[in-house]
Amino acid sequence: MKTMNRTRFSWRPALLALALALGALPALAAEDYSPAERLIFMTDQLANVKPPATLGYSFRKSGALEDGFTDHVSIVLSAQADGSCCVGRGEFLSGARQLTLPDVENAHGNPVIVYFLEHDVRDMHRLTRGQDAHFRRLIRMAIYKEAQITDTTLRYRGRDVHAKEVAIEPYTNDAQRARFEKFARKRYVFLLSDEVPGGVYGIKTSMRAENPDAPPLIVEEMLIDGAEPAAGPRS
Repeated sequence: MKTMNRTRFSWRPALLALALALGALPALAAEDYSPAERLIFMTDQLANVKPPATLGYSFRKSGALEDGFTDHVSIVLSAQADGSCCVGRGEFLSGARQLTLPDVENAHGNPVIVYFLEHDVRDMHRLTRGQDAHFRRLIRMAIYKEAQITDTTLRYRGRDVHAKEVAIEPYTNDAQRARFEKFARKRYVFLLSDEVPGGVYGIKTSMRAENPDAPPLIVEEMLIDGAEPAAGPRS
């Protein structure tokens, strides 16, 4: 695999559209990206959506560290000037929690992934006072080098759908872990399926406490409208 400078990767708002297509990285053949990178950032997730359309997701936060809440996320998709898909506009959470990013022109990847990750990075900064770029880099490198991919079956609007589960724990081997030890056991799970509109069934993060018998510090879960609880616990 070719050596790439992924350490400079960012999905900052000004680079949102590029991030969805990995345009912030060197142009390489598909085999030079990891399977997890291709699933999360390089798949045409909007291929099964015809604009105008709105993708809706529930959002729930719980855990022992802070008060929880429930909210909603919408990705509004409209046609481009030539009628093709899509221009994406996000409505991510509401009120004081709302995250605003620029519209995504010529979107093929689902913008909800970058919205969720940008929300997460800003929350990590709030909790730790660590730099946003540090957390973005670790998440990006974990997707590249350490992701675990498994096949799974999920329930959507009364039927089973096939999906890929991509899991990472980006802070486990962080050289700065001592600064953020309380948050080092955080796990990210991406649930991706081309059988649901927009290709993203959901994203979940879980921040485990140091004591394995204690409840999680923070759990955040975003699921597409129409998702149904799994028969058993999902990590």
